[in-house]
Amino acid sequence: MSHFLLPAAPRERPAPARPAPTAPGHSAPPTPPRLAPAAPARLAVQDTAHLGEIKGAFGTVRADAHDQPASWGRRLRCLLAIMGPGLIVMFGDNDAGGVSTYAQAGQDYGTRLLWVLALLIPVLVVNQEMVVRLGAVTGVGHARLIHERFGRLWAAFSVGDLVLVNGLTIVTEFIGVALAGSYFGLPRWISVAGAAALLVGFTITGSYRRWERWMYALIAVNALIIPLVLTAHVKVAPVARNLVVPGLPDGLNAGVLLLVIAIVGTTVAPWQLFFQQSNVVDKRITPRWISYERADTVIGGGNRCGRAHCRHGVRFRRNPAARPLHQRRRGGRRP
Repeated sequence: MSHFLLPAAPRERPAPARPAPTAPGHSAPPTPPRLAPAAPARLAVQDTAHLGEIKGAFGTVRADAHDQPASWGRRLRCLLAIMGPGLIVMFGDNDAGGVSTYAQAGQDYGTRLLWVLALLIPVLVVNQEMVVRLGAVTGVGHARLIHERFGRLWAAFSVGDLVLVNGLTIVTEFIGVALAGSYFGLPRWISVAGAAALLVGFTITGSYRRWERWMYALIAVNALIIPLVLTAHVKVAPVARNLVVPGLPDGLNAGVLLLVIAIVGTTVAPWQLFFQQSNVVDKRITPRWISYERADTVIGGGNRCGRAHCRHGVRFRRNPAARPLHQRRRGGRRP
């Protein structure tokens, strides 16, 4: 990776040897011009804003702090200060599309598709840990690295695809906000306008610490899944079995394949790579603290897996007699 992250020293041609003195009356051969040093290639460099203290929602890590604090208490405080990018990106995918996909899988097939998540979570953690290292070492965002390494074409393709997909995702998010507000009797325009105003307010403050604290407040709302699980009385034995034993409920059909594809798409998404690497850069996490940010990513991945399992089980227990989508379309019955 260092072959495109660190600019190489400019190469310089050796000066030509001086010609030997000539006899009087003879002209000396022309001396070739000295070539200028080759200019170094334009490569990604670390932003100056990336240097300095790490200011997190739960503390500050000074720039001159030791890499390994002495006591476990200081290490925990350091982890709380650095934690954020990994946890936020994992909870950030707890959106309308993810909730509806996991709930649909739980309603149609109970917990029998949990093995898909068991395979996807390690892949997700590995992908996110990769961008943690990229952001901490280079100090620049994911799109800028693509531009510097692969050129404008691939950079434009990746960013254009990201903008298109995220634009469609935002539409589904506001649809979910409107539906959620309707449960409380709010008009759709009020709930959508209020959510948009909150999102803009979170980001225009100009302070990463303030923004991160707001994100933690939204993460705390996800704790509502705990009482839902307790009231659903989900049985542990079937959940544990379906987590490790793969299988396709009702055989290989379009409904199962569609849900598996939807689970993959809502669990591993390209925007997460750009988002977490940018957060690592904005929070000024350097290679000295990669181990703490790696722990943050693993903790976020574990929480995400647990939340998805809860939605599968809660939705199934709320409506255990529901038929799969492909059977409802055909008018069939669950065997």
